[in-house]
Amino acid sequence: MSGDKTSTDETGQLAGGGDGEKKPLSETEGQQGFKPAVPEVNTTPSCRFLQAELELNIHLRRLTFSEPVRYIYNPLEYAWDTHRCYVEKYCRAGQKILFLGMNPGPFGMAQTGVPFGEVKSVVDWLKITGEVGHPPDEHPKRRITGLACTQSEVSGARFWGFFRKLCGEPAHFFQHCFVHNLCPLIFMSASGKNLTPPELLAAERDALLALCDIALCQVVEALGVSMVIGVGKVAEQRARRALTAAGVNVRVEGIMHPSPRNPLANKGWEDVAKAKLTELGVMSLLSNV
Repeated sequence: MSGDKTSTDETGQLAGGGDGEKKPLSETEGQQGFKPAVPEVNTTPSCRFLQAELELNIHLRRLTFSEPVRYIYNPLEYAWDTHRCYVEKYCRAGQKILFLGMNPGPFGMAQTGVPFGEVKSVVDWLKITGEVGHPPDEHPKRRITGLACTQSEVSGARFWGFFRKLCGEPAHFFQHCFVHNLCPLIFMSASGKNLTPPELLAAERDALLALCDIALCQVVEALGVSMVIGVGKVAEQRARRALTAAGVNVRVEGIMHPSPRNPLANKGWEDVAKAKLTELGVMSLLSNV
C-alpha cells in the first residue's frame, strides 16, 4: 500500500452515501470475524503495530455510515507513507506509556498521517517525510494537501509543542512514550463540519468502536506498555472499557484534551498537563532521560 497512489482495490470506497443512503466503506467481502493478532517473537514492535493497523483497515472498509456522515477520510490509507515513516521511526521496544487520542483532526492527522499531527510539528520536529495522497471523495472545503498544509491544528500544536519544550529532541520523548489514535477515521457532514465518533448514529458508532477496541488491545500488547493515557475523557473512558473487558493488564489514566473548544485548555493546557503528568510519574521519566 502506498501513500500517494492507493488503488480502489486496496482502499475501497471511503465516502459516505448522500441523501440518507447508507454506503459501505468498501465492497470487500469474505472477511470472517476479527481475530486478535498473535504477537510474533521475531518481529519488531513497529512491525506488529503496523500489522494491527492494516488488519483494522480491512475491517473498517466493510462498515457503512449514514447521515449526518457524508464524507469519511482514512489517513491510514491515503497517508500510509508518512504514517509508516512515523511508526518505523519512533515505535520501539521499551516504551511504557501510550498517549491515546480519539480520532484525527482535519488539519492534523488527516493531513499528515501522524496523531495530533500539526504540520509544523510533524515536519520540523518529528522530521517525518513521505507522500500523502487523497481520499476517494473529498469535501471541497476540506482538501488534503498533506505536508504542504498551511493551516495549523491547535490541539496538535499544543500537544507536540509541550513535549518539544520538555524533551528538546524527539528521541527523548519516544524513549518512553508513543502516541496513537483509537480510531483512524475522520467523519464530516455535508457542510464539512467535523463529526466525532460520539456524534454518529449509535449502532454505527458501536460497530466502529468495537473494531477499534480490538485493535487497541493488539497495539497495547504489541508495544508492551504499562500505562495508557487517554488525551481527553472520551479516549480515556473508551480505553479503560476496552482494555478491562479484554483482560489486558495495563493502567489507564487521562489528561485534559488540548482542544481550543475546551475553555480550560485555553486558559493554560500546558500547566494542567504538567501537573497531571507529574502526578502520574511521567514528568520524572521525561526530564531524566
